[in-house]
Amino acid sequence: MGRLARRARLLASLVEAFYIILAVSPVASDMTDSLDLLWGNTQVEYDSSGRQTVSLSLDRWTTSAFRSKSMHLFGRFDMDIKLVPRDSAGTITTLYMLTEGPWEEHDEVDLEFLGNSSGEPYTLHTNIYARGRGGREKQYRLWFDPTQDFHTYSILWNPKEILIIVDGTPVRQMKNQQRKDIPFPLYQPMRLYSSIWNAEDWATQGGRVKTDWSQAPFTSLFRNYSAVSCVSQKTAWICGRGSSDSSWFTHVLDEEGQRKLKEVDEKHKIYDYCVDSRRYPNGYPPECGSQ
Repeated sequence: MGRLARRARLLASLVEAFYIILAVSPVASDMTDSLDLLWGNTQVEYDSSGRQTVSLSLDRWTTSAFRSKSMHLFGRFDMDIKLVPRDSAGTITTLYMLTEGPWEEHDEVDLEFLGNSSGEPYTLHTNIYARGRGGREKQYRLWFDPTQDFHTYSILWNPKEILIIVDGTPVRQMKNQQRKDIPFPLYQPMRLYSSIWNAEDWATQGGRVKTDWSQAPFTSLFRNYSAVSCVSQKTAWICGRGSSDSSWFTHVLDEEGQRKLKEVDEKHKIYDYCVDSRRYPNGYPPECGSQ
């Protein structure tokens, strides 16, 4: 075992030992207590029950976005999203986590919802960066119409794995394999972001279908943001204040979860970098054989 691998293993053990003492992190009743509205046409509304909804809109002149007020080092993050209806070709609605350090060493977990032509399905495009290395794209066709109602999209991030979850079903898993010198987001805190923007050069059918600006503004809706996580408090990171559920921190997919993940792969996955021989003619990345 190399020096870097031994160091990573030691640090991972120390991290786990430190964070296993789980306090708890309160989730505010209104999303805007936990989120900063950044720019563009970002609106806050309340339904008849008093539940807060945030909308992000895109037009020819401006995008819009929000982010979490807190930095997080591990956690479970849930958001209900209702995507742009009808013809959303060329648009991308995102939910992602991102570090704030040097870009060449950044970590990132991406969920990008690629718009469609009327009647065509949305594509969920995912990617994970660790220490500046990305190129881990996987894409899925959602098994429901994400424009008709809200659905829950989740990121679970702990020292053992990253899971992307849709309505409680695991869609993608990345295991921590730092013992094999494979980078994994482990040391850098991240914020959660969401945005909507125009990417007509690649978002819909590889860029063949462009954005129809006569359909603007394009609007996605967000509600029920939940974060149970480790957050910075003075000089320490405190995990979870306010919730008795600490299962996310030590979570690993059980047999039933692995079965569901395999079923999603077989029925709904449409692209996987780990089987793209044109992209990797000389062999796939080292993590591909064990994810």
